[in-house]
Amino acid sequence: MSTTTDHTSARQTFLIGLAIAIFGAILFSAKAIVAKLIYRYHIDAVTLIAFRMLFSLPFFAAVALWKARTEAALTNAERIRIVVLGLLGYYLSSFLDFLGLQYISAGLERLILFLTPSFVLLISVAFLKKKITLQEWLALGTAYLGTVLVFLHDARAGGANVALGGAFVLGSALSYALYLLLSGELVKRVGAMRLVAYAMCVSSVACIVQFFLLRPPALLVQPVEVYGLSLVNAVFCTVFPVFLTMVAVSRIGPATTSQAGMIGPVSTLFMGALILGEPITGIQLSGTALVLAGIYLLSRKRA
Repeated sequence: MSTTTDHTSARQTFLIGLAIAIFGAILFSAKAIVAKLIYRYHIDAVTLIAFRMLFSLPFFAAVALWKARTEAALTNAERIRIVVLGLLGYYLSSFLDFLGLQYISAGLERLILFLTPSFVLLISVAFLKKKITLQEWLALGTAYLGTVLVFLHDARAGGANVALGGAFVLGSALSYALYLLLSGELVKRVGAMRLVAYAMCVSSVACIVQFFLLRPPALLVQPVEVYGLSLVNAVFCTVFPVFLTMVAVSRIGPATTSQAGMIGPVSTLFMGALILGEPITGIQLSGTALVLAGIYLLSRKRA
């Protein structure tokens, strides 16, 4: 009886963790949709990301202060690494992502970003001398084929700007892949929640300073819809997904959480159709399926 009860409890814990991971992935993917809606008010990427970070900074600052008071002080070397990671992973990556969204569909943006795990693997092969198996090569080839398929489809409809936007988002994915590689050792010493909170504070400050260096303060005055959408972008597409993902990892582990994140490209594709009126074609569905299959194979191997 006790064994059955324990099994049921473990199953419930897993299912709750899986639901949290899926919900977090959908919310994070929705940032592309919200960004597209904000761009309709003729603001640029610098202003968009500044509003996003202005609204999200208080949440991450509160967590950072809590962790600073309850945990051991960081060394100077750790502080420097956190600043570098914040600038690389959340500032540069986010900025390039939002730049790219000005030119490409939300669905294509999500597919390119979803290649981040494969970039981590390729960088590991190139610089860390990691061995790559036949299954991993197959996974990479399948995922990249799907992205190329959707990219070529969008390029025919959107022209040269699709190439520019795709390049920006590709740079975003590479930047975040470097962040993941460089944060591996530090997260073990500092802790995931603490590292994310500190790095997001660094990124927020960088985005806000960038705005005041490049744009006049008068651009802070925007239609009320921009403030509302920016608040949604900050709270529901930035703060919540970050912490939901950490809760999911604690319940079901990083491998399963990563696999659950494969719902992201699919949710973006359908949200783009429902909210933005972006068409869903057979080519897009085929490309998405190939990317999901490739990343699934890769995650199964890495698990």
